[in-house]
Amino acid sequence: MSEHGSDPGAGAGVDVDPVTLEVARNACAAVAEEMNATLVRTAYSPNVTERRDCSCALFDAEGALVAQAENIPVHLGAMPFSVAAALDAFPAAALEPGDAVLLNDPFRGGAHLPDFTLVTPVFADDADADDDPLAFVANRAHHADVGGSRAGGVAADSTDIFQEGLRIPPVKLYEAGAANEAIYDTILANVRTPDERRGDLRAQVAANETGAERYRELHERYGADLPAITAAIQNYAERRTRAEIADLPDGEYAFADALDDDGCGTEDVRIAATVTVAGDTVTVDFAGTALQTRGPVNAVFAVTASATYYAVRCVTDPDVPPNAGAYRPVEIHAPEGTVVNPDPPAAVVGGNLETSQRVTDVVLGALAECAPERAAAAGQGTMNNVTFGGTDPREGREGRPWAFYETGGGGAGGHAGGDGMDGVHVHMSNTLNTPVEVLETAYPLRVRRYALRPDSGGAGEYRGGLGLRRDIEVRGEAAVSPEGESRRTGPTAFSLLADRHRHRPYGLAGGESGTSGAAFHTPAGADEPTRLPPKTTLDLDPGDVVSIRSPGGGGYGDPADRSRSAIERDLRLEKLSVGAAREQYGYEVE
Repeated sequence: MSEHGSDPGAGAGVDVDPVTLEVARNACAAVAEEMNATLVRTAYSPNVTERRDCSCALFDAEGALVAQAENIPVHLGAMPFSVAAALDAFPAAALEPGDAVLLNDPFRGGAHLPDFTLVTPVFADDADADDDPLAFVANRAHHADVGGSRAGGVAADSTDIFQEGLRIPPVKLYEAGAANEAIYDTILANVRTPDERRGDLRAQVAANETGAERYRELHERYGADLPAITAAIQNYAERRTRAEIADLPDGEYAFADALDDDGCGTEDVRIAATVTVAGDTVTVDFAGTALQTRGPVNAVFAVTASATYYAVRCVTDPDVPPNAGAYRPVEIHAPEGTVVNPDPPAAVVGGNLETSQRVTDVVLGALAECAPERAAAAGQGTMNNVTFGGTDPREGREGRPWAFYETGGGGAGGHAGGDGMDGVHVHMSNTLNTPVEVLETAYPLRVRRYALRPDSGGAGEYRGGLGLRRDIEVRGEAAVSPEGESRRTGPTAFSLLADRHRHRPYGLAGGESGTSGAAFHTPAGADEPTRLPPKTTLDLDPGDVVSIRSPGGGGYGDPADRSRSAIERDLRLEKLSVGAAREQYGYEVE
């Protein structure tokens, strides 16, 4: 059984005045935010530049989280495990200025293979050869292809990690400022889009260089006091988190939910959690969770921990600084060999994406028993992962491999403060969509429809947010050789890795469940679509259309208590049909 919890007394006794603490805390957060701005601005792939599927953070000299940018929860809660793995492989004595450690191995600090994490030590400008790093900066970017059996690196049919792509243990991508060309060559030889991968890796390097420079400036300002200040920032977060937990009623709260399936024949994959609140601590135990599966929905412990930390933050105070101190009062037990802590060589690509969402739903469901006014009904509970890839047939790009990856928004859950948001990425995902114009320019695809799904939000005093519908067509322009012959480029590989097609997002406090998701395939020239399972792979021909329809969020509160003005607003905005208004709320149009 794996456990995680930090020493609650770490850094005790540090005395930093409140003004210095607050100024330095915001300065550290600004370091991470500027890193992220550099990464987004200099990357090559739309997955980073448009969707912003990346995260940045600052760590102290021991590798403990100090500050993070407002990026993606599933990245940020898991990134400390990556830094720890990098330092296990390369202790401080083995590092020097100009080094940078790269990794993506889920069983050695990573989350899933598409997420490349780069860890860079920060040294003083006048550091001697024997000096240790002042701190570490790290960033994580989701690469749109990492090799493996399917273009895009998110294959719904993988059954072990070897099928999922190139697996990189902690290695020095840069050493004393010089690029390790052998590592670059190895990575680029194993992916379908090497130019894009090289560009995104260099952007990650640039982001960390930005962070290192900004932290050195802080060191020049605060000097030898900076370690004490960062420790005080962590202790401040711990004190606030403990105070928030202490406000919750002590007790044991249990909840369970399930993934639809693992994509390989196992249905109703159970996720269970018992949350124990005792004084100023929280213990989360995942005993009763399903054994690891053959399909790719296994979540490594770092992902499970990340989702758990996030859920606890949601019902305490999200404004508490997110750092190592905020995590000290939380202890996690995840049985080994289960879907929330699998043994290698389990397939794990969907654990970071889908199981992280269900872990969040389950922990929030348990905490809703003791703090219903702070919890929200279930959001869409999936990231609706789609990948397309093949050989580009368009003029001027003939024969170039391409790979497209995207997650899709859906409904957020209703809550005591109001309706859930429509068409957003919820909980563990905080990315944007790929704008239609960018998608159609960068890839041989065309968006045929993109709209909210009326009536998809769960009914309640505060309804759940609406899901989305996005229909994408494979373009069929044939490349023509100089001799006038058509060039065959082969089919487009498609993979869908989604959930909540059967198990609907739950409502709270009397609210109704949100509408389930769905997916359809319409072959070119066909009149009727075929429904797809939530985890599926297909080869698509030009003119084929896939339609991804995301779940709505659960409702909060008794639907009978919804105000007439709110119902009429939804009718006016066409978020609610007349029939649904009558059926769900007893509303009759006058």
